[in-house]
Amino acid sequence: MKIINPATEEVIKDVEPTPTEKMAQYHGHALQAQKQWAQVSINDRLKVLDSYEKRVKDQRDELARLLTLETGKPISQARNEVTGSLDRVRHLKRYAHKWLESEVLSTGDVLEFVCYEPLGVIANISAWNYPYNVGYNVFLYALTAGNAVLYKPSEYATLTGLKIAELLEESGLPGHLFNVIVGDGSAGQQLLELPLDAYFFTGSHRTGLEIAKSVAPKLVPLQLELGGKDPLYVMEDVADVKQAAINAAEGAFYNNGQSCCAIERIYVHEAIYQDFVSHFVSAVKGYQIGDPMSEQTFIGPLTRSEQLGVFEKQCADALAKGAKLLLGGKRIQGKGFYFEPTIFVDVNHDMDLMKSESFGPIIGIQKVTDDSEALGLMDDTEYGLTASVFSADESRARTLLDQLDVGTAYWNCCDRVSPNVPWSGRRHSGLGSTLGASGIRTFTKPKAYHWKN
Repeated sequence: MKIINPATEEVIKDVEPTPTEKMAQYHGHALQAQKQWAQVSINDRLKVLDSYEKRVKDQRDELARLLTLETGKPISQARNEVTGSLDRVRHLKRYAHKWLESEVLSTGDVLEFVCYEPLGVIANISAWNYPYNVGYNVFLYALTAGNAVLYKPSEYATLTGLKIAELLEESGLPGHLFNVIVGDGSAGQQLLELPLDAYFFTGSHRTGLEIAKSVAPKLVPLQLELGGKDPLYVMEDVADVKQAAINAAEGAFYNNGQSCCAIERIYVHEAIYQDFVSHFVSAVKGYQIGDPMSEQTFIGPLTRSEQLGVFEKQCADALAKGAKLLLGGKRIQGKGFYFEPTIFVDVNHDMDLMKSESFGPIIGIQKVTDDSEALGLMDDTEYGLTASVFSADESRARTLLDQLDVGTAYWNCCDRVSPNVPWSGRRHSGLGSTLGASGIRTFTKPKAYHWKN
């Protein structure tokens, strides 16, 4: 399997996919290792994480460079991910005891308490856009809860996945608890065929649906973190229209828009619409496009070349249906998978741009007359990941956000994830949740005890 640098289209490295028989061996070894790991105290498990955190900090620049090489993420953003993702480690060190230890619920003639046992050996089929953030949400929490993990990084972030495994081993994680499966989608399918105790997937709705069908007969836990078509509504009372436009632009174009919680469609009250659009276009024009290894680059190449065709189709569809192109609209010629940051106005929900997930540097901005119209448009989607409102009026924003069927709501911010609260999707955006208290217990199965003297 060839690892391609998306900025140059050159082969970084050839790696061997994991053979099917090797996966079965990994599973067998993991079964035995997990039984022993489950008996290890939470304190000793957390010591591994503490050591891991130190190693990541020490090797931050090397890890960021590797991430940029294989995904095209601008180096400053890669560095932000490597260091910022460690908030998951700190969250676990602070709360793992509270949510993993036995819990007494009732005393009296019969003592009632709950123990939280690990699921066992789990599959983690992960994503390429944020391999540290997204991966940690599953495998660090799973390991801390006493599980073993068969981890398949995306084929577009394979080298990062292998490096993470190396760092975990160096940090004292016992052998066979974290096993990296190298390969493309076919390797993921083979992983689904193993008799595992749970399956965790991050990726597209289409693939998530196929995984759900595949593992349903096993009646084991399945969690899906899927995509989104995340809306932002800018109310006319926003304190600073220019700053709102700057924040919205970053929420839409950070990491080249390759984020499940990136802003994908914007609705602006007619009273400030022209002003907002002007500032938004100005902000995006200021983004430097180019070599992702440059500290000044904000927009690098797309990670996957296939996505270039998706954007071209969305642009053609929008133009054919009356949208006005203000910026970008085409791939950048030359080496690398580059697409111009693209802004459309005069858009509507007949256009694919406003309905289907884009996952890239392309946005539509639509004018609305009031909150009611904005609410209807924001809710006109099959997805339910995040929604944002920019407004000076907290109560007004809360009233609107309370009516949306999403897992995360933002007021005067967007495109952020915190380990302190659950991360979850609704409808086509997924099943289950990671992070927060529920994200720790996600990797356990409760056992109720009735204890009578």
